[in-house]
Amino acid sequence: MRPRLAARSTRLFLAVAAVTALAATSTACSPDDIEDTSSSSAPSAAGDGSSSPSSGDSLSAGASGSSGSGSSESSDSGGADDKAAASGDGEKSGYGQSCGTNDLDFTVTSETQAGGYYLVTAKAKSGITCYLDVNTPSVSFGSGADGVASPVGQGGEDPIKLTGSAVAYTGISPKTTNSDAGKEFENVIIATSDDDPDPAELQLPDTATVDKPIVTNWATNRAEAVPVIV
Repeated sequence: MRPRLAARSTRLFLAVAAVTALAATSTACSPDDIEDTSSSSAPSAAGDGSSSPSSGDSLSAGASGSSGSGSSESSDSGGADDKAAASGDGEKSGYGQSCGTNDLDFTVTSETQAGGYYLVTAKAKSGITCYLDVNTPSVSFGSGADGVASPVGQGGEDPIKLTGSAVAYTGISPKTTNSDAGKEFENVIIATSDDDPDPAELQLPDTATVDKPIVTNWATNRAEAVPVIV
């Protein structure tokens, strides 16, 4: 913001300087100068009468032309604005850009396939169109490194467009080991990318025992979001 404010201050200073210079020039005129100007313009007014109407006609024609030209430009500009307004789709500014986590609504359901996993469904919020151009979501249980889900690289398309009723799916398996080890969590953290500043914390439908979790890529077919270690 500071460079923009500095630029605005510079423009304001130059504008004030220009006005001051103009005022100084105006006040620098002596009474003699004003008198000379009046006397030099007098013969012109008293000159040949035939030239005055001609000048007047030209002036009138010029004024009329300027007015017509101005009207035409204004009309054309207005037409362009109207077309731009008519072509607007009313969607969020930033159409066609990457989906941020806060652009999406999520739902989580518990599924029984592949030993049990959580299916996360993502949908763009009302009025938003965006793309999941990072194919694998960032998923973790808690803030520890042992709770971060590893991508299994299955399924998915890149990128996936989300708008209206379109949805994308990802599957999360909280436990991939056969031991009794694991920590229990009631929430999962998900983001559209590792560096997303606003991840979402979703409540799970039940308590998850977490040990070496995995996550699939985003997919438009929910059958491709069943996490399996291959």
